[in-house]
Amino acid sequence: MPLTDTQCKKAAPAERDYKLSDAGGLYLFVTTKGHKSWRLKYRFADKEKRLILGAYPDMPLRDARDAREEAKRLLREHRDPATERRKQKILAHAAAGATFKVVAERWYTAQLGRWSKVNATKIDQALKRDVFPEIGALPLSDIDGPTVLALLRKIERRGAIDSAKRIRQHISAVFGYGMAEGFCDRDPAGRHLVKAMLPTPVGGSQPGLSSIEEIRQLHAKIDASTGGPLTKLASRLLGLTFVRPGLVPTARWTEFEGIDWTDPSGGGDSFEPIWRISADRMKLELENKADEAFEHIVPLPAQAVDVLRAVYTLSGCFPYLFHSVRSTHQPMSNNTIGYRYNQCGYRGRHVPHGWRTAFSTIMNERATQLGLEGDRPIIDAMLSHKPKGVSAAEMAYNRARHMSRRWELARWWADQTLSDLPAARMLLVGFSRAG
Repeated sequence: MPLTDTQCKKAAPAERDYKLSDAGGLYLFVTTKGHKSWRLKYRFADKEKRLILGAYPDMPLRDARDAREEAKRLLREHRDPATERRKQKILAHAAAGATFKVVAERWYTAQLGRWSKVNATKIDQALKRDVFPEIGALPLSDIDGPTVLALLRKIERRGAIDSAKRIRQHISAVFGYGMAEGFCDRDPAGRHLVKAMLPTPVGGSQPGLSSIEEIRQLHAKIDASTGGPLTKLASRLLGLTFVRPGLVPTARWTEFEGIDWTDPSGGGDSFEPIWRISADRMKLELENKADEAFEHIVPLPAQAVDVLRAVYTLSGCFPYLFHSVRSTHQPMSNNTIGYRYNQCGYRGRHVPHGWRTAFSTIMNERATQLGLEGDRPIIDAMLSHKPKGVSAAEMAYNRARHMSRRWELARWWADQTLSDLPAARMLLVGFSRAG
C-alpha cells in the first residue's frame, strides 16, 4: 500500500535502520538517529542499484514520487539515473564558477598553440577591451543573445564593423568550449546573431583625405593635440608608410633594417633602410584570410627614420615600438590612432585605414597628370595589393625590379606631406616618458 504524509511524519527512530515502502521501488529510509531520506531501488544493466533522491521533509512525498517517475523515464531511455544525478551535480558545481572571463581564459590558453603571437595578442586585447568589461563577470548560463548583441552594437557604433564580427566569433568560440566542458548548453553568439549585426561595407573605400594640403593640416593637428608622443609618432609613421593600420601598433624593432640604433647621428645608417613585414604578419591583416600572403618591404624615407629614432628614445628597450599604456610588453590598442583622429575633428573624414585611400588617390591622380602610367602597378605594390592571378613569387620579382622607383615615390610622398612640419624629435619636447 502506498505511503501517506502522516506515516512519513510519524516514522520514528528504532533500534535498527528501517524502511517504509511506497511503490515502484521508492521507499523512505529511517536511521537510528531519526534521519529520513528517500531512496529508489531499481535495476540497470542486470544489476540492482540504489539512488538517494533527497532528505525528508525537505523533499516531500509528492516530490519524491516525481523524482521516481523521472528516474523511470531515464531507464526507458537506457540511461542510469545514478550516473545522470552525478553528472548534474558535477555540472552544477562547475557552472557556479564558470563566468565568461574564467572560461574565456581557459579557452584562450587551450588555443595558444594554434595562433601566432601577434594574433594571440590581438585576441587578448579584444577580450580585455571590449568583452570582459561587459560580460566577463556573468556566468555563461546567464548570458543570452540580446546581451551579446548589445555588446557588439557598442563596438559597431565606433565604426569597427569588422572588429565586431571577429569578436562575435571569439565569443562564440568561448561558448563552444564551454559547451564541450559542460559549463553551458547553448551558444548565444552563434551565426544566427550575424543577421542582427551591421553588414560589412562592400566595395567602399575607408574615408581618407584627398589632397596634400589636407594631409599636412591633419599632421599639424595631431602634433598639436593633447595625445602622448607615442600616439603622435605612430600616426606619423602610418602616414609615411600607409601600411595596413594593424601593423603599426604591433611593429617590433627586429623588423627594421639598415638603421644603426647605436649611432644617434644616423651616420651608420644604410642609404635605403627598410621595414620588412613577414608574410605571417601580412596574413593577419588580410580581410580575406583565404588570400595568399607575401612578405612586404616598406621603403623608409629619411622622415620615417626620424620618427623611428624618436620612438627609439621612448621604447627602444621594449619589444614593441608602440606599447600599451598599461604594459610595456603589450602593443598599443588598434583603436588608439583612430580615437585621436576623432578627437581632432576627423570623424567620418579620415580613419587610420584612410592613409591607404589617400596615398592611392593622390599618387594615381599624379601619375595620370604626369603621364606616368607605369607608376600604377608600383603604387599597388607599395600598398601590398596583389593583382589577381599573380603569385607571391611574381610579386617578389616585380618588387625587386621596381624597388628604385618605389623609393622615389616614397621620398616624394614624405617630402610633400610633411613639408614645413617640425622634426619628429620635437614631438618629445616636454615629455619625460611615453604617453
